[in-house]
Amino acid sequence: MRVVIAGQGYVGLPLAVRAAEVGHQVIGYEIDQLRVDRLARGDSYVEDIPADRLRPLLAAGRYRPTADPAELAGFDLAVITVPTPLRDGVPDLSYIEAAGEVLAARLSPGATVVLESTTYPGTTEELLAPLLEKGSGLAAGLDFHLGYSPERIDPGNPRWRLENTPKVVSGITAESLRAVDDFYGRLVERTVPVPSCKEAELAKLLENTFRHVNIALVNELAMFAHDLGIDIWEAIDAAATKPFGFLRFDPGPGVGGHCLPIDPSFLSWRVERALGHSFRFVELANDVNSHMPDYVVRRLTEGLNQRRRPVNGSRILLLGLAYKKNTGDARETPAARIAELLTRMGAEVRAADPHVLSGIHLPGRRGPFTGVQRVAPTPEELAAADAVVLLADHDDFDYPQIAGHARYLLDCRRRLTGPAVEVL
Repeated sequence: MRVVIAGQGYVGLPLAVRAAEVGHQVIGYEIDQLRVDRLARGDSYVEDIPADRLRPLLAAGRYRPTADPAELAGFDLAVITVPTPLRDGVPDLSYIEAAGEVLAARLSPGATVVLESTTYPGTTEELLAPLLEKGSGLAAGLDFHLGYSPERIDPGNPRWRLENTPKVVSGITAESLRAVDDFYGRLVERTVPVPSCKEAELAKLLENTFRHVNIALVNELAMFAHDLGIDIWEAIDAAATKPFGFLRFDPGPGVGGHCLPIDPSFLSWRVERALGHSFRFVELANDVNSHMPDYVVRRLTEGLNQRRRPVNGSRILLLGLAYKKNTGDARETPAARIAELLTRMGAEVRAADPHVLSGIHLPGRRGPFTGVQRVAPTPEELAAADAVVLLADHDDFDYPQIAGHARYLLDCRRRLTGPAVEVL
């Protein structure tokens, strides 16, 4: 089939590459011309897609990136994988709307459109369907197929990839579900059909809300356990030996990426708007997780005070700017808030991250945060720091070297041991 993947980021590019690998003719539509130019050169900016997977598809003509909407004409199937950020606590669906308008103008009878972007239940049928109908003059479910299939991409996870992660699929009619299922059935090992798009949309939010709430639980426990003089990590190790009824979650400096800080708020917003009720679990989890960077700074301040050093004037080295290990994904990273707070307090903040090559952004603000000097974690840099903070435990950090040269270490991921190490 002639397949269009609208959006070539962490979700869209792996999907486009996989669709091309199984034999489809794939157009990767991306409004960022710089990204299109990089992809056209075979230069992937998504770590899960190495150049040696991308370049053969380009050479064979099975994958073509473009920023020109005219090149999308005549598609058999299109998937929307664009961002859905929050703006002042309200879901911003403008990217879905823009992609839908582009596709609607080129929609033909018998074609299929699938939404993968995370959103609130009802978006596919209440927002996207009317938009596609208006722009095409066709009827959803009669003249063209429409469905929802939530993305389950986990950047940097070598075990669970697009191909072997079960794929939830749905459609607004039985025929739409069949078309969506047939497409993904060639891409992944197993599909999971559900009765309607709303159930599929809710399933995605349930997955991330589950993680968000449980991470908040262990984060709050970590704060209380520290004040009580209890090792939270040993307690989690012990609880994790139970073979049933327990799933391990570890504390950390905060949550990041698109999923955890944002997706549960889609559900909270929908419940408030449609039912007039607050989703208390989500609001509590948001409060706990959003304040973890503040807690990290408080612990760091206490640690420096014990060593007769004020934060003001101290040289502090942050290790890891990504929101999770072994990726370059710095979306909504807690490192940005930690760096901002320390800079405000007068610290000289430096950071090392071999994966994050661009700047880090503070939530709700335009442009990168510029208060951090980027360095390599050399023995000299480690020894010169008054404090070293491990935020993202990338496997390619030299942990013996870090422990051997740092004078004071606040380890937010429990990767280090030694007399200078204090664990979150």
